[in-house]
Amino acid sequence: MARNRRDIGIGVVGTGKIGLQRARLAAQHPSVDFLALMDADHGRAVGVGEDLDADLVAETVEELASDERVDAIVISTSEPHHTGPALAAIASGKPVLIEKPLALTLDDADQIVAAAEAADVDVRVGYSMRYLQKYSVGWDNVASGMIGEVVGLTGRVYSSRAQGLAILNRSADATPVVDIATYLVDVACWYLAPQVPVEVVARGHGTVFREHGFDVDDVAWAMIRFSNGTVVDIGVCYMLPMGFPTTGQSIRFEVFGTEGALLIDDDHRDQMLFSERGYRNSYATNQELNFAFLGSRTTGEWVGDTMFGRLANETRSWIDYLASGSDCHLTTVQEARRVVAVTSAIEQSLATGKSVPIDQG
Repeated sequence: MARNRRDIGIGVVGTGKIGLQRARLAAQHPSVDFLALMDADHGRAVGVGEDLDADLVAETVEELASDERVDAIVISTSEPHHTGPALAAIASGKPVLIEKPLALTLDDADQIVAAAEAADVDVRVGYSMRYLQKYSVGWDNVASGMIGEVVGLTGRVYSSRAQGLAILNRSADATPVVDIATYLVDVACWYLAPQVPVEVVARGHGTVFREHGFDVDDVAWAMIRFSNGTVVDIGVCYMLPMGFPTTGQSIRFEVFGTEGALLIDDDHRDQMLFSERGYRNSYATNQELNFAFLGSRTTGEWVGDTMFGRLANETRSWIDYLASGSDCHLTTVQEARRVVAVTSAIEQSLATGKSVPIDQG
């Protein structure tokens, strides 16, 4: 039986690398009949608006959010600048999608959660790993009991220092733990719900990023204990050499249960390209490769006017959810707050060398 579908207006705040993709995907969606854009760099927003034939280019978040033709709002500002725009969008009473992480500090995350709950606004956070087929199918099998009771989970994510430095140059506080391991933490919490993480111990080391002026560990590993005793081991390394052939995340994710196991290989070594012409990394513009793992770009890939990958799947799913009420497993704002609590505890444990309890809010 077909669901009733309605036309909606989408507003996108922030038209940088990710916001541009969200806006382009929204402009293509058959249910979107109004597109509004806003960026602190108004000229950039105007240029993107011209390219996408946007209906409105606003000068402030408040102007965009208050427009009656805008039904839902995407916050695609850079990591340190989520809170103000998110609070302004929530104040409009309209559904909001915020890029991950929800915030860089637990205090900012708590502000957003409190505002969303007080206004009874549906706020989601773009942890797009949930929208890669392999993780969604894995979750469905774990949730249905196919591997029995989960007793342990491990995940690691690698990338090159080209990506790491691109992120840190944008925001020195967006460390590999806070900005990247956060994906693994979100998926682990999703798989293990309703159990919650209660304690973290972490260790790290590094010299590469410090030589570039960032007081950040090159590698970090964390052991997280959940409320039922399940142990989760998560590692992040974003300092592989500049010429390493990945242009995004290389992940292994493994779940061990009493009646089976789930092993996910997401290293992207199934599609490799060598070209004498050089392969450009659209995210880290300081990286050009002759040998590349195709499909490793974290957001996904455009082929003509079609985008493939997790960001595309997530954006389309959110708009479908808004337009027709279809299923949606985007991270809720409360779930995203828990992830910030975990990554904050990991950072504290790295700094102190001690076990850290996780703030439950």
